[in-house]
Formats: sequence, structure tokens, C-alpha cells
Amino acid sequence: MSSKSLCVRLRQTRPIPLDCTLECAPGELLSLVGPSGSGKSTVLRCIAGLHRPRQGRVECSGTVWFAADQGLALPPQQRRIGMVFQNYSLLPHLSASDNVALGLEHLPAAARTATANEWLARVHLEGLEQRRPNQLSGGQQQRVALARALAREPQALLLDEPFSAVDQVTRRKLQQELARLRRELAIPIVLVTHDLDEARMLSDRMVLLHHGVSLQTGLPEDVMTRPANAAIARLVGLSNLFEGRIAAPCASGITSLESLGLHLEVAHNPGFAQGDKVSWVIPPEGILLHRRDRPARGDAENPVTGLVAECLAFGSYTQIVLLPEGGELPLSFSIPSHVAQRDGIAAGVAARVSLLSQAIHLMPPEKPE
Repeated sequence: MSSKSLCVRLRQTRPIPLDCTLECAPGELLSLVGPSGSGKSTVLRCIAGLHRPRQGRVECSGTVWFAADQGLALPPQQRRIGMVFQNYSLLPHLSASDNVALGLEHLPAAARTATANEWLARVHLEGLEQRRPNQLSGGQQQRVALARALAREPQALLLDEPFSAVDQVTRRKLQQELARLRRELAIPIVLVTHDLDEARMLSDRMVLLHHGVSLQTGLPEDVMTRPANAAIARLVGLSNLFEGRIAAPCASGITSLESLGLHLEVAHNPGFAQGDKVSWVIPPEGILLHRRDRPARGDAENPVTGLVAECLAFGSYTQIVLLPEGGELPLSFSIPSHVAQRDGIAAGVAARVSLLSQAIHLMPPEKPE
């Protein structure tokens, strides 16, 4: 990590358990994800100096903001942090320009308004500088809050579920705005979100938190489709989670797996040997429906036949639950609704799918409780 990185290590057992380590490099966007009550906002508050953990260290750009073993804890105003909250936190009696200028006490008074207006222009609020918060939409208020956070020229930007209070269309626009702005910002950005799709779309890396513990850190695609264990698979919403056993000697590039009464070929994993019990998971996008009218070469890859137990249309996509022949556990996946209509997919209809070998992810077996 660069010397300008944000490095965080937090430990405590009470009042809120924490055992979290994270690093975020300049220009990187790191997401903290996890269920409600997992400690995401508490970690952000510790970084900002709004909560003091019992143990740990917070350092950014070579400056130590917190070190429990040294008794050092800089107050929030001495940490060069830009922070954006879910509820905007704008002063209602001040204009947009004056709200942004509040964070510019380090500048001469004459320069504050000009700098505030420059940042409002960068978030596309030209002409609205003199409007008060109640004269702005929710999305515009959040842009003011973002401009205020960035106008301070922070060493790190912290975003606490910044898009959750706006409608879906505005949310998408603000996400695009953040994606555009972050290319111009050479600072660490930490985003707290409960929306896994948002984290997957915006993040360079993500940290999965649960009960204050950082369980897995990595590329969003890896955390979401290649979890470290079955418990993490459940936390990221992977429903196609099963038990199995390594069935045969692992040939070059292939591992054989027996599960659900099926013999499956899986991308080779040297961490498992013949006879080992395993947990395994396949994301919905790793399940491909066979066309009835046009067989494809890929249809021979881990074919599974079963009955459609559930077929629910959600706009442009349809959710399918397939019960494999001879198996008890269902497979869940989505297909475009026009494909479901074209292939006559409905509850009670026989269907055939392929499980992509590269998408099947092996994990250690779950320990009995």
C-alpha cells in the first residue's frame, strides 16, 4: 500500500464488538458491506474520530489519527476527513454555497464563497448556489453534502450509505456522479452500503463485515461468487449452496465432485483431495438453461435435468427454481423473461440446465454446530 493509504485496525469486545482490519489506497474505492448491525457505520465512525475503540490504530497519509497503545486520538476536526451521511446533514437556514463554505475555515473569508461555488459546479449544481436545502431535491441536497466534503481537500472520503434516502432514478444518477468524480480524486474512498449490487458496481474491493468482524476482503466479484466459506456465501445471498465429496483423483485442470446425486466436473482446486467433504456454491449466472430448439456445444457441461418448481416474472427477468431429478435441494437462477416465454418455461415443466465448471466454487465443509 502507498504511504498515502488509509490503514485501519480496530479491536474491542464491548460495547460494540470489533475485530476489523482494512486498507484503502489513494484513488481506490473500498466498500464495507454486511447485514444490518454488522458494524459498518461504527467502523466509519472510528475512522472519523466520532467513536473511540478500545484498541487499534488509524493512519492516513503517514499521519496517525488514532493509536490506542500511545493514548493518541485526534478529534474529528483535526482529521482531514470528508464525510457524507445518509441524511445530508445540511444546515436548513444556510444556502447551498454557505453550507459548502462551512468546511473552508482554513481559507481566507474572501476565497470561501468562490471555492464553494466551484465545487457546486463540479457536482452540477450551477445556478443553485443560493437555494436553501428545502428548495432542493434529495439528490441535489446530497450533491451539496458531497461538495462540502470534498471542498475541504480531505485525505480520505467516507460515505455512509449516501444514496439510500433517494429514489431509484436519483440513486443511479448519484452513483454515476461518484464514479465520475472518483477518477479525479487521488484519495482513499470508503463506502458503507447495505446494497451488494451497488458495492459490486462501484467498488475496487469490498470488505464483508459481520458482528464487527471483517470476514473476507477482495475484489467484489470474488467475494460475491467465490466466498471463503459457507457462512459468507449465505451473507452475500448465494442460495445455491450444497454439500458434496471429491469423487476421483484430480486430473489436470479438473476436479470431480459428487453431490445431489450428480457427478460434476469442477475447475481444479489443489486444496482438496479425493474423499474430502466439501461445501460448494454456484452463483445464478453460472447456471445456463438449454434451448429446446437449438442444442449447443456447452450443453454437455455438467447437464442437470429437473422440474421447474417455481417461475416468477420480475419485469425483464424471470426467477426460476429447478428441482433436479433425484435431488432434494433446488437450484435457483434467473433468465430473461423473453427466454422463459420462448422456451415455454413454467411451473411443472421439465427443463435442462448446465452448471458451468468454472463457476462452481469449492469451500471447506461446514462444521457441525
